[in-house]
Parts: sequence; C-alpha cells; structure tokens
Amino acid sequence: MNTPTATQSAAAIRQSFLDFFHDRAAHTIVPSAPVVPHDDPTLLFTNAGMNQFKDVFLGTGTRSYSRAVDTQKCIRAGGKHNDLEDVGRDTYHHTFFEMLGNWSFGDYFKAEAISWAWEFLTQVCGLPKDRLYVTVFAGDAEDGLGADEEAAELWRSHTDIDPTHISRWDRKDNFWEMGATGPCGPCSEIHYDSTPDGTGGDLVNRDHPDVIEIWNLVFIQFNRRDDGSLVELPARHIDTGMGLERIVRVMQGARSNYDTDLWTPIFSAISAQTGARPYEGVLDDPIDVAYRVIADHVRCLTVAISDGAEPGPDGRGYVLRRILRRGVRMARQSLGAEKPLLCDLVPAVVGVLGQAFPDLEASQSHVTSIIRAEEEAFLRTLDRGLELFAQAAEEARQAGGRISGEQAFQLHDTFGFPIDLTAQMAEEQQLKLDRDGYESAMDQARARSKGEGSEADLVSTLPPEAIGALEQLGARPTDDSPKYHASMCMGHVKGLWNGHALVEHAVEGERIAVILDRTTFYGEQGGQVGDTGRLVTEADGSTRGESIFAVEDTRRSGGWVLHIGHLTEGSLRLGDPVATRIDTGRRASVEASHTATHALNRSLREILGEGADQRGSLVAPDRLRFDYAARSAPTREQIAAVEDGVRSDMREDRSVDAAELPLDVAERITGVRAIFGERYPDPVRVVCIGAAVTDLAGDPERAEWATCATEFCGGTHLASTAHIGEFIILQEQGLAAGIRRLTAATGGEAAEIRTRGEDFIADIGEAEQCDEAEIPAALDTLTRRLAELELGYVHRREVDSRLDALRAIAKSARKAAAGAARDTAIEDARSLAASSSSNVVVGEVRASDRDSLLAGMDTLRGALPESACLLACRPEDSGKVIIAARVPEAMMAQGLKAGDWVRVAAQACGGGGGGRPDAAQAGGKEPKKLPEALAAAAEHAREVIS
Repeated sequence: MNTPTATQSAAAIRQSFLDFFHDRAAHTIVPSAPVVPHDDPTLLFTNAGMNQFKDVFLGTGTRSYSRAVDTQKCIRAGGKHNDLEDVGRDTYHHTFFEMLGNWSFGDYFKAEAISWAWEFLTQVCGLPKDRLYVTVFAGDAEDGLGADEEAAELWRSHTDIDPTHISRWDRKDNFWEMGATGPCGPCSEIHYDSTPDGTGGDLVNRDHPDVIEIWNLVFIQFNRRDDGSLVELPARHIDTGMGLERIVRVMQGARSNYDTDLWTPIFSAISAQTGARPYEGVLDDPIDVAYRVIADHVRCLTVAISDGAEPGPDGRGYVLRRILRRGVRMARQSLGAEKPLLCDLVPAVVGVLGQAFPDLEASQSHVTSIIRAEEEAFLRTLDRGLELFAQAAEEARQAGGRISGEQAFQLHDTFGFPIDLTAQMAEEQQLKLDRDGYESAMDQARARSKGEGSEADLVSTLPPEAIGALEQLGARPTDDSPKYHASMCMGHVKGLWNGHALVEHAVEGERIAVILDRTTFYGEQGGQVGDTGRLVTEADGSTRGESIFAVEDTRRSGGWVLHIGHLTEGSLRLGDPVATRIDTGRRASVEASHTATHALNRSLREILGEGADQRGSLVAPDRLRFDYAARSAPTREQIAAVEDGVRSDMREDRSVDAAELPLDVAERITGVRAIFGERYPDPVRVVCIGAAVTDLAGDPERAEWATCATEFCGGTHLASTAHIGEFIILQEQGLAAGIRRLTAATGGEAAEIRTRGEDFIADIGEAEQCDEAEIPAALDTLTRRLAELELGYVHRREVDSRLDALRAIAKSARKAAAGAARDTAIEDARSLAASSSSNVVVGEVRASDRDSLLAGMDTLRGALPESACLLACRPEDSGKVIIAARVPEAMMAQGLKAGDWVRVAAQACGGGGGGRPDAAQAGGKEPKKLPEALAAAAEHAREVIS
C-alpha cells in the first residue's frame, strides 16, 4: 500500500486511496462511470460517485461485489448541484472534479465507514488529529427524522477524535440527496482546518477557504419519492465521497486547491499560450480569477466532450456552451487572448488526467476540434458584443442601474450572448437586469428551444453592417407578398450571408442565408414558424446544371427574408434566378395550427370573458401554444367548453378571409383582437373567421361581428376551418402572475391523441366492471400504459379521476389480500415449528411479499426462540425469491451469521444480499431453484455449527 507524503503527487495520493480500501478492507477497485449519464435522463451530468450505483441502492440492480472503491469523474454545473458561479471566486469549488469514494452495498455500515475514514486520514495520510472536525445530522422535523446520535457515538467510540470537534447540522448540510428524487440519507462530513494557527474550529461550514470539507460519509437509508416523502430502502448502504482536489491540497500543504500539481501544468500552458504573467493565487485579481476559471472550465469541457457530450443549444449542451463562453470571455478580457485558447490547453489537461482516465488520450484530437470550432464561432461576435454590453452598462448606470430586456435580447439574438452570461457580466458591475423584459422579447421573437447563441442564430440575423452592405449593393427589402397566394414564384439572389460576411457564392455544406428580391417563403413572425422547402436554379444549357438549396428555416431581419439552409447540389451565386418552392404539406399543417389559434382566441374570450387577452403565441406544424391573461386557472369544464368551441367552428366549416384595411377602420371592427402591446402598420392585415373582411369594413361596428374571430394578423391561413382536421387541448398551465398558457395539437396528430384517449377511457370502463380482486392487476396495467401515453387535457382529467377511484378499490383489495397472505405465512410457520426437531429451521412459506414473510418469521422465532431460522417464499407471478434469516446469540457464537447464511441461499437461486449477523435478508431471481437454495442453506448451517 502506497502511503502519501507531503511531497507526493496527486496521482500517488489518488492511488493510495484506492490501495487502502482494496488492501485493508477488501474493496473491489472499479472504473469511473462516464461523466455523461446517457442511461439516466434525470441527470444532466454525473454529479457524484454514487450515480453509477443508483440501481443497487434502489434494489433494482446488483453487482458482483458488495464493496467498491473508485475515483469518479463528476461535474456540478447544472441542476440541483451547481458550483459554476463559485468557480474562480474561491479556491475550492470546481465544475469538474474527481470524487474518491468507497462503497458498501448492504454490507458494512456506519461503524466501519467511520473507522476506516479516520484510519486513512490520520494513519495513512498522517493528518494531525487536532485539525480534523466532523459534523453529524441534527434531524429534520419535516421529514420526521431524529438526530443521528448513532453516528455521533461511533465517532466518540471508534476513533480518538476530540469530542468537542463533533457538531450537529441540519438537512442542508448533513442530509445528502443526489437530486429531487432517489437514494439519500444522513451524512457525516469531515472538515480540515488549515488556518495558520490551527484554531479554525468555529469556521466549520462557514465557507471559509481555510476550513473546508474534505470527505463526506453518506449513510444511504432512504429513497426520496416524487411526492417528497421518504421510504426506507430494502438495504442500508455506504456512499462516501472525498474530493481529490481538496485532499491533494491538504496533503501538499497548500492553502488553495489550485496550488497543486493538478493545476500548475495547465496554468503554465495558459501563460505560455497568452504571454500572461504567471499565476499568483490572488483571490480578487482579475488575471488570477481568469487563470482559475479557464483551467477549471477546460478540464470540465475536455472530460465532458470525451465522454460524449457536446456544446449545444439546450440541456447539458447548453451548460457546456455556457462554460466555454465564460472561459473564452475571461481569456479575451483578462488575459488579452486574441485567438482560440481553450482548445490549445487540452493537451495539458490530458497530461494531468490521462493516466487516471485513458479515454482522454484517445479522444484528445476530437475534443480539441470541437472546442476550437465553438471558440471560433463565439470569438467572431464577442468583441462587438462586449462593446454593446459596455454601452448598455453605461446607459444603465445613468438610468438607475438596470439593463433593459431589449438590450439583453439583442446581445443574445445578434451576438450570441446567453442571458445568464449577460446577467453574470451585469452582476460583476453591480448592475441589475430586466429578466422579465428579456423573456418577453425572446418569446415574441421565436421559440426559445431553437438554440441560444448557436451558429444558426448568427446566420438568421442581419447586423447593421450587413444591412448597410446590402443597401450599397442596391438590394431592396424582399417582396414576400406571394406567400399568401402561391407556393412558388421566381426570384433573384440579392445576398448570401454566412453569419459573418456577405459572400458572392454559396459553398456546398456551409450553413448560409439566401436573400431574394421576391419569395413565397414565410419568414418567422407573429408566432408563426418559418417555412421550409427548396430554392432551385434551372440548368443553363452550358456548364451549369440544376442547383438545389435546401431551406431549413426562414426568418425575417428588418425588411429582408432570410432563407436559411445548405446548398445540396450545384452552385448558387449572386444574381442567380431561382424558383422558390415551399414544403406545401408542412405549410398546410402550420396554417391549420394558425387558423385553430384564431378560433381558440375567440372561444377563450367567449368562455372566460373579455379579459382573456392574448399575450403571445407559437404556431408550428401540428402544435400551437397560446398565452393569455387570466386572474385564476380555468376549470376543467371551462377548458372542455373552450375546446368544444373550436371544434364547433370546424364542424360548421366557417370561411377564413383576409385583406388589408386602413388601421383606423380596422380598429373599429366589433370584437377585433390584437396582441397586447403590439404595434401594427397602416394599413393592417385583418383575418376573419366567419365573415368577409370587405363586409367588416363596410359596417365595422355591427354587433354580429362579435361572433366572428377577427384579428390583426400577418400570417398565412386555411380557406376554411373544416380543413383544420382535428383539435385537442393538451395542457393548461400558469406562466407568471396573471399569465397562463394553453398548448394544443391539430390535424393528424390531434386525431391520434384523441383516439388514444377515447380508447383508454373505454379500457378504464372495462376495468371498472371487474371483480374487486381483479382490479389491482387491471389498475397496474392501466397505470403502466398511461405513463407512455400523451392525452388531451380533458381526457387526462377524466382518466385521473376514474383511476383514483380504482386505486381506492385496489387499495382495499390489496389490504385484504395482504391480510390473507400474512395469515397463510403464519400458518405455514407454525407448521414448521411444530415439525422441527433441530435447532436449525430452514423452510418455505406461502407469502405474497416481504412483510408477510417476516410475519411468518416472527411466529417461528416466537415458537423457537433458541433456533436459527431461515425462511423463503416465492410470491406468485413475481419472478423472484425473498429470503430472511434470524440467528440467536448462542448460535452466532458457534459461527453462524445471518448475513452469510442468506447470501448462500440467494446465490443458489440467482440473487444476492446480506446483513447483520443476527438478522439479514436477501433475494433471488430464479424461483424454480428455491428447493436447491434451501438445501444449500441447510448444508451451510450444518457445516458451520458441526
């Protein structure tokens, strides 16, 4: 076993931990899981060593070992555990870090975990005992948990720690949870005092840089359910985590995590690449902050990308993009880096971590290329964005210290600044940010799900300099009036915008925006998504054949329509004539959603009243989203009535008409609707369901127009409401104070969702006719199916209500069945006791679950208190075996241990388990082998006590 000294490397310290638990306590050394938990949708990143063992803690999985030790790659930069904002500001938080951990899966528990931790730190590492402090759980009334007096007593009895160095803390500090749900339990933290005079005991848990937590011993006992309640796990486990960066700091006598050989090679590379002065470790110096941020962030990016993640517009990709851009900004602003830097630091990261994680070496080239591409994309707009932010910050200081939502949105939309990057920069300058204003601007511009700060955003917006260049070329704003009347027209290429410059020709494979003088394509506006389709040039009969440009999105930027996509065939140049061919099927689906949105607006006003004003919308193929003003949530009956109102318009086959009217005339139309806060042109386009717009204009104040759906709208629509096909409301939810949202489906998708709902409700009706004893099984089947179904709002409410009624019946039936099963198990146990002629009883009882089996065990022990008893059952249709054993003290003295005993039986029927010497439980997966398992258990007992 390697023993670290003050001069040992981080690699040696890491290995000494693994060796200690392998050699001293028979732990199996296991490799780190990927930092990207591809098989766990509840996590953005692996944030603790226990993630890869979650199934074991929940009892849904097993391992071939019951003790493990490892170093786990972890990222805490999103979700419940998020250290991103602390990185650089202090000396001990990181986005990526290594978690040294030892594990027990139903084997040892608190006593061993505490003893071995103390032994490793004080005897192997040689840390002074008077500088170590521990914390234990003080209890939590909300969860109904008392103080962890057991852990406190074990620290006093199993170590020689100074008892005054033990303190109690609440759930925030001493109850560990992986996330909002999942395995959890009380914990005991070990803190190290590195103050110069060793008198920092009062600084425990005070976020002081000289008194830090180095090791957390978690006693996994519970599972946190979705409803927030705690339930006992099938077995108790140990989950410990010690940050490698922190123990290396302590062992190498440093005052900061960054003053160790885990970081100095990366700092040296930063200095070499940028020419910046060497790192000096000053906490508030901008250069030293930048060193810490850049080194931390490039480690995080290297590991995450190596394990399969990539920077992107959402989810973990967005977290990585945010990390990368923070690092790039620090490099530019504080270190003066003019070119990509982070990508050139990847080799230094691999040099530090590659020995422990060999995958880093294999993926180094791939990681470098991805980081370089992201840096180059962001650097193209960073300088201009920083100028705009400086201007916004100066204006904010002169106007009360608040950056407007519009300015924040421009930073995002034009220069690729995510909102939290703007917020972070504002905070650094003691400025506030109008976050609500930003959200409003973002929602009106486009759906937020389409990628923040991506290359696509650069292509989809013309900055002022590009607009100026177009005007110098003589290009006029695009005439897109044909979009209302035709699916194809001829236009000419007036501009090719690649996100950075106007170019003369499109390169195959490059994402680019084509600007035409005339088009049928609808650019995203007013909530309606942009068209897709093709731009086609005809062969000229000489050297050029037909060229095809695939339009993947269409946006408006000022008066210009941007056809965004890729050249897939041939070539495309300025001046080329092109035929514009929209995807007519997709356009029809979008128009169905848009016309349905207008019908929804009318129906909502009719049911909820005139106060239900529109606050925003999104119109997409097969789906729509509608935000509206409301003081309270509508009832289920009101939602059903709103939905029926739209479907009534569809059944009546109401005509849809559109035309431009003078604004003053349009505003006088009875019942006309306009989006709150929107400014409209003059003339304005009016769309009406149920009447001709010319009739509205002839007598705008006629009362009967109130029954029509009349709106100011620049979007495209169907000719009739009957063409919507189907409509169903999927969800109703609150967004903010006084604002609510409806989400609905249209067309074929809506028809499928409605049919599924009606079929499912019919199946519930059949279940309601079952005998009471059959209802639990029927309910389980329905519940499993429901988890995979998307239902309409009205159907979902009916399903929930009727299933609740079935659950009450099933609960009663299960209670009756459990009572019968318990009685049967007790009866079988009495028979075993009556027929026993030995002090070892091994047998099978008829039991439906663990509780019934344990009831039989209580009966057997009551009848034979001096006998060792092992009982098993195989619940009908469960496909599993449940095993329990209890051993009296006298027979334990002879060597028979319950934990070993049940393990022998379990292994004989395909399972595993264990527990205390006096009582233990286990499980198997092969019920047919239970006779062999019982025989193996009987033979084991005979051999031990013979």
